[in-house]
Amino acid sequence: MRYKKFNLFQSTRRSFLKTATGLVLAPSMAFSPFNIVSAANNKTILKKAIPATNEMIPVIGMGSWLTFSVGSDLEDRARCVKILEAFFARGGGMIDSSPMYGSSQEVIGHCLEKIGEPPGLFSATKVWILGKNFGINQMKSAEELWGVNQFDLMQIHNMLSWRTHLETLKEWKAQGRIRYIGITTSHGRRHEKMEKALLEEEFDFVQFTYNMVDREVEQRLLPIAKERGIAVIINRPFQCGGLFEMIESKPLPDWASEIDCKNWAQFFLKFVISHPAVTCAIPATSQVAHMHENMGAAYGKLPDNDMRARMLNYFESQI
Repeated sequence: MRYKKFNLFQSTRRSFLKTATGLVLAPSMAFSPFNIVSAANNKTILKKAIPATNEMIPVIGMGSWLTFSVGSDLEDRARCVKILEAFFARGGGMIDSSPMYGSSQEVIGHCLEKIGEPPGLFSATKVWILGKNFGINQMKSAEELWGVNQFDLMQIHNMLSWRTHLETLKEWKAQGRIRYIGITTSHGRRHEKMEKALLEEEFDFVQFTYNMVDREVEQRLLPIAKERGIAVIINRPFQCGGLFEMIESKPLPDWASEIDCKNWAQFFLKFVISHPAVTCAIPATSQVAHMHENMGAAYGKLPDNDMRARMLNYFESQI
């Protein structure tokens, strides 16, 4: 079921972009990564600080749920290498994965080996299993799969056995095996438990869902993270492609150029990353062209509060 939903998203986004622009590129007019990268290099990528240390990271990272779980297929792996090359060429940093994401960690390790150690890599994965020793073994496996000696961020995935794993993560951080500790959820039903965890313990990062439709976290989780100095990673910023389905073939408003938005992906992402409590968003993609669109949101102007309200009002008027 998840795989079918993902395929629908890819089809919907491609169809939407073609309809919205009124153009289907011929082979001779194919997407040119070089030209877009060159344009991006004339600007400074937007970064935000991790409150715990003031280390700056790019506001757009990369998720890997479904998109990098391609197994040993050589053609798919080659495509993933190109996606990561585009990501780093545009100044990307954070790559987020999990043992829950099938073969994603193994494929990420393969890609990193192929392209060499990229400057600015911020490696982020998760522990997702019951039991202390099982968790330790899972994290050791992640090190081998990624080919890293130290993860920048280790997160407790969907709060599973979180108190048990937190003790291990504190030990690993003290030993220098990881740099930051985080906790995640992508389901609203866990928000109350997440709130309690953030108030009881000290985390460097928290990850949850936020987009133009799913805004419940504005009420409690985002303010708590801001107050307690916790970096915020946003997953599902496109609502798994649902936002593109909702907007269908509606045109991007002319005034979107005021915040340097050239497409709906950037419109949706800039709404998310402009929230003062949000540190970065991690959209996932299986297309190089979509990676360049996503990374475009990390350049140019961000909306202020008035513009954010205008963006939201326009979006809601179109769906």
